[in-house]
Amino acid sequence: MTTTLTPTTTRVPVTRAFRFELVKLLAQWRIRLLLLACWLGPAAFVAGVSRQSTLPTDTLFGRWMHATGWAGPLVILGFAGSWALPLLTSMVAGDVFAAEDRLGTWRHLLVAVRSPRRIFAAKALACLAVLVALVAGLALSGVVGGLLAVGNHPLVGLDGHLLSPGDAALRVLLAWLCALAPTLALAGIGLLGSVALGRSPMGLLLPALVALAMQLAQLMPLPVAVRLALPGYAFLSWNGLFTGPVQLGPLLIGVAVGLVWAAGTTLLARFLFLRRDFTNPAHDAPGRRTLLVGALPPLALLAVTVGALAPAVGAAGSGIEQQKVQRSVATAFAHLYRLQTAELNRPDVTEAQLQVTAACDKGSTRVEPEGAGNDWRCVVSWRLPGVEATGTAVYQLDIAPDGRFVADGDGPKEVNGYFLVRTATGDAPNPLWQFDGNVELLPAPSKG
Repeated sequence: MTTTLTPTTTRVPVTRAFRFELVKLLAQWRIRLLLLACWLGPAAFVAGVSRQSTLPTDTLFGRWMHATGWAGPLVILGFAGSWALPLLTSMVAGDVFAAEDRLGTWRHLLVAVRSPRRIFAAKALACLAVLVALVAGLALSGVVGGLLAVGNHPLVGLDGHLLSPGDAALRVLLAWLCALAPTLALAGIGLLGSVALGRSPMGLLLPALVALAMQLAQLMPLPVAVRLALPGYAFLSWNGLFTGPVQLGPLLIGVAVGLVWAAGTTLLARFLFLRRDFTNPAHDAPGRRTLLVGALPPLALLAVTVGALAPAVGAAGSGIEQQKVQRSVATAFAHLYRLQTAELNRPDVTEAQLQVTAACDKGSTRVEPEGAGNDWRCVVSWRLPGVEATGTAVYQLDIAPDGRFVADGDGPKEVNGYFLVRTATGDAPNPLWQFDGNVELLPAPSKG
């Protein structure tokens, strides 16, 4: 009697395929180097910079790296959102499918897994796991480096109010979690480029090029609706976590848009991957139809997002208005004046007692006081209890199109004209000399 052996058609579970793809990724020397750099580099950088006499004051929270260890991971986050995370997504997601084209291993993989759907799911999940590990390394390494070098001290927020160490830790964690949304959006764009462009190196560069284009767009005087509709806006909107009250509107919109882009581009990449003819060795070259199908849906998604946001945020305005600027400058000055009062060991006053107001204009009365620019000028006024005279201080403002501004003190010298103040324990940084702030671009909620 003879036994007939029939070949098995059992498909490999997604979990096994995921482990296989994860091992393949981690076996690459460049991925190992990226993991090592992300888990060790930020700690060394933050610890080194925190001990220097000069600080990166042109970077958000850079001027506070001597004061608290919680400023360091925020400086790292600002750099990562602009450069590191786009490059990481390019290296991980932009090459995950193209590598099989270069090596000619699709047929072997299909024979082993027996399901293009499971192959795509396994590769996408492996990319997600590696990117989460890289982002976690950047965040935790920056926190450890800052706390070891400086210590667990309060952090000064973007409106000048003091955050306790526990509150600062929570907001730093939330800021990094929010940065995951645009990172996933870039990863989805990387998957789409890797599938649509095949072995072309453009697939590897696509996330970085898209991120660079979004950075350039954020520097332009775009309408608020367009600015918020870009998938990388959450790389900037986390700033709103460090104001009081928290600017939740731009933050939630940025995170939601990033997640929508991540889901949309990933599903589009899956659609193109499942339609591929793996029996044709020449199919790895991008066709005109493939490029068209890959490009049109993201553009349509951007248009739909802009159309959905325009009624709520205004279709044409920049969001930077005179009243908003004056309110932001006055609030930050009031908080920082109290901080300076404590440094100089003067009697404490409250913000209500100070009655701080700000009068801001943009260059001259002939220029409409709205929009970004470095020609804003503000005169801040306040009163002290028991003193009839009104104190005044002048600031020159440089407001970026995304609402972040730097206020540079222009006198009087004893208030904000010098970067150091003389305290009982020696010279200390003057919190009123120069400070960062943030103008919320969305319209203020109506009261009543």
